[in-house]
Amino acid sequence: MDVMDLFAHFSWLDLAAVILAFGSWAVLGRMIESERLSRRSVTVLMMEYRRDWMREFITRQPRIFDASILANLRQSTSFLASASMIALGGLLALIGNSEPLLGVARDFTLGAPERVVEIKLMICGVFLLQAFLKFVWANRLFGYCAVIMSAVPNDPEDPRALPRAMQAADINIRAAFNFNRGLRSLYFSLGSLAWLLGPVPFLVAVAVVAHLIWSRDFASHSRRILTDPPKPDGPAPTRDPG
Repeated sequence: MDVMDLFAHFSWLDLAAVILAFGSWAVLGRMIESERLSRRSVTVLMMEYRRDWMREFITRQPRIFDASILANLRQSTSFLASASMIALGGLLALIGNSEPLLGVARDFTLGAPERVVEIKLMICGVFLLQAFLKFVWANRLFGYCAVIMSAVPNDPEDPRALPRAMQAADINIRAAFNFNRGLRSLYFSLGSLAWLLGPVPFLVAVAVVAHLIWSRDFASHSRRILTDPPKPDGPAPTRDPG
């Protein structure tokens, strides 16, 4: 099958769905990490909490609590990096082995040729690769943060204490940004699998994923707690998945 015959199986709707997927992924990333928006995201709001953490870290003795938190953050990134790598390996194995690919995936694409199915799965692979790389880098940044935290003097009056703590905070923030980028890529990788059902399901899946990511950062109950903390004598928070 030559290139022209291959692309004949794709419509302008398919192209629009792919552009929307990558465009939504990129635009959401810029919005979520932007500090210039009047309505800041949960990710940006958490930046100051991370800096407050490091300010408290200077005077906290012993510092076992901080080490435990950082270890949990690194464990999460390690787990998701491993999961992304396994998923990517399985996807590449599926693309490389045409027999199960034609026996299963082809049924969902209404008789589309093998190469068409492979291209559709490659979009999922691109997002999975991006997620893996971001999780690995986040894990390494959390490691840098641990080293810098270890270099913060125990004496709060030491002039090196606050600058090094703020360095650790900034590295921690960058690690969190990369961790969130990996999560967004995982969301879109799952949504991209809907392309096997056709361009319309792909468009719907992208819209659902984009709205889910946007709502978690800009319209969730968690964000309302960060922007308007409940009073100590106020009512208990309602159950809300966000």
